Amino acid sequence: MKASELSKLTAEELRSKSAELRGELWSARMKKETGQLENKAKLGSLRRDIARVETVLRKSLGATR
Repeated sequence: MKASELSKLTAEELRSKSAELRGELWSARMKKETGQLENKAKLGSLRRDIARVETVLRKSLGATR
């Protein structure tokens, strides 16, 4: 997921995307703890995606203030 793609989304869509990614991260963490997670690099990828969404969200909110 690229920041340029995220910048096209509305603030509400970004919040929704953030919640979705956080849910996926939680699920992946639980799978890791139970030994069911096959791709451990997914954790880092999800964390970076969440950071990108939050950064774009903050920039978009700052522009409207």
